[in-house]
Amino acid sequence: MNVVADRPRRLESYIAGAWMRGSKDGVTLCDAATGAPVALVDSSGIDFAAALAYGREKGGPALRRMSFHERAMMLKALAQALMERKEEFYALSTATGATRADSWIDIEGGIGTLFSYASKGRRELPNSHVLLDGDVEALSRDGTFSAQHILTPLQGIAVHINAFNFPCWGMLEKLAPTLLAGMPAIVKPASQTAYLAELVVRRIVDTGLLPEGALQLVCGSPGDLLDRVGDQDVVTFTGSATTGRKLKTHPAIVGNSVRFTMEADSLNAAVLGLDAAPGAEEFGLFVREVAREMTSKAGQKCTAIRRVIAPRAHCDALITALGERLAKVPLGDPADENVRMGPLASRDQREEVRARILDLTTDAEIVAGDPARPQLVSGDAEAGAFLNPVLLYCDSPDAARSVHDVEAFGPVSTVMPYDTAEEAVDLVRRGRGSLVTSVFTNDPDIARELVIGMAPFHGRVMIGNRLSAKSSTGHGSPLPGLVHGGPGRAGGGEELGGMRGVRHYMQRTAVQGAPGLVAAVTGRWMEGAPARSGGEHPFRKSLAELRVGDQIVTETRTVTLEDIEHFAEFTGDTFYAHMDEEAARANPFFDGRVAHGYLVVSLAAGLFVDPAPGPVLANYGVDGMRFLTPVYPGDTLQVRLTCKEISPRINSDYGEVRWDCRVTNQTGATVAQYDVLTMVAKTGSGEE
Repeated sequence: MNVVADRPRRLESYIAGAWMRGSKDGVTLCDAATGAPVALVDSSGIDFAAALAYGREKGGPALRRMSFHERAMMLKALAQALMERKEEFYALSTATGATRADSWIDIEGGIGTLFSYASKGRRELPNSHVLLDGDVEALSRDGTFSAQHILTPLQGIAVHINAFNFPCWGMLEKLAPTLLAGMPAIVKPASQTAYLAELVVRRIVDTGLLPEGALQLVCGSPGDLLDRVGDQDVVTFTGSATTGRKLKTHPAIVGNSVRFTMEADSLNAAVLGLDAAPGAEEFGLFVREVAREMTSKAGQKCTAIRRVIAPRAHCDALITALGERLAKVPLGDPADENVRMGPLASRDQREEVRARILDLTTDAEIVAGDPARPQLVSGDAEAGAFLNPVLLYCDSPDAARSVHDVEAFGPVSTVMPYDTAEEAVDLVRRGRGSLVTSVFTNDPDIARELVIGMAPFHGRVMIGNRLSAKSSTGHGSPLPGLVHGGPGRAGGGEELGGMRGVRHYMQRTAVQGAPGLVAAVTGRWMEGAPARSGGEHPFRKSLAELRVGDQIVTETRTVTLEDIEHFAEFTGDTFYAHMDEEAARANPFFDGRVAHGYLVVSLAAGLFVDPAPGPVLANYGVDGMRFLTPVYPGDTLQVRLTCKEISPRINSDYGEVRWDCRVTNQTGATVAQYDVLTMVAKTGSGEE
């Protein structure tokens, strides 16, 4: 099936491992630029109970049998496969009104998110099925009762209800953390651009990389799907705040305490610092960023700049500069390589934006752009959903309401003046919660005052200046490692954010019990759990032979004054506590000259390291190093080294081993505690 050439075509849903059409012809979806029919969408007759059951019973168990690393590798392979088909997606994306640059954000941005989570999953998560959260909590004095928080995948299904503006990215940025967490998903794209989401899902299914039931697709109405969600399910929504509030209070979601996250309307702002006068580099960067955010995706971005807040003295110059820049933006057919801004997603969407512009004019005046007569370089103004970029000005934003309440989801922004930093913060706050605000300044004091004042009302704040201009990803770019969401009006949710996004699809549980039993659950040794000592040195064991709890207690070594002085001379660390007896005694922490902490660590390594070539390939760091008791000349050190955690890499011939290292003195007091991290061969001695 040539899903690009066959227009219009009836979209299909992918349910319980099969593609199926709705029982009716459904709604006609049209090309945003030409008005020509592209597809028909309908979901009548779909058994949503069966879809939920299939995901829970088939997809969930299959994903949970995989380790974090296996799921990460699955995401990487999927991203590679989709990247090979990207031109097919680009060809269809023009129907949504997106230019090549707009489509890059949607298509390659979405695929890039899969790559990012694949990489983060392999680097930041263990090759296991349980994720630990925080340190061990000791619950008894004798060490027989402890606790560890763990995270395990929820055993339901994630229902992702997505917006029309990013049919690829909006789907993939949610799927990446969901699948990495080990949870199946049902994707329900907005009907307006569902034809592109359907094509991407077709190609995902074609790869055969996902377990059956891991991904399902609903094209059209969700029917009674939400009536059937339960306590182990998750629902995410991206779209209007009005619809989001209805979903959030759905009886099944409320009654079953279903996890619900919303990313909704957001009157994002950009603030020009008091120091950024016309002629300053930051003024030029500000003009460029506002114009780019107004015209990228024709302003149909949840992160787009809606409110432009600038020092009153600079507003005239700013309006002139923005007006001139916006007038030069070529508007037209997105398939035209000379076009920088395409149409809105549909003519209905254009009329919606025009109505919101009219609402804004109750408090503001149009200072650039005619919303009624689009100026095109190509395309048909009547057939397509074209709209000029429109800039408004509100002279009294502190007394206005519409500019802080009404979002025109298109190429529309309102300039408003301020006189003090405190006033700027107050204007930003009036948006009642946003995804992102940007601040353009080169003054650290201004940056600190504005950002700290605005931070509680935002999921993200970007500071722009001359230094970061070349490397900055810009105001409107959600990134996989940063949270995407915001409080209040923006929905109160947090998507992405690296592992924060993954944890949303997992349950945090405090596991309490005897240390040995808790360690058996978590796969990580803890104090009080059984250990095995004697026999072969643990460093002589490959991953195939090594076991969590393998331990060595070393011989001892007495620290001398000569050791301390030699270390000081050799390293150059002649801090007075190591070299001056009188000064050291005056220190409230010491009774006299003490050994360097790093000397203690070095001596400890000398006690536990087996020097011959073998399975241990390299030491790549230490975690949580603490020096707990001073070491004086004459003190005798001993090390207890325990294999704490083993994490083999599925695509390498080695893995990571975490060792618990405890250094004690002659009285048994702990002088240093830390984790040693090593790379260890999976098999053999490691010798060539």
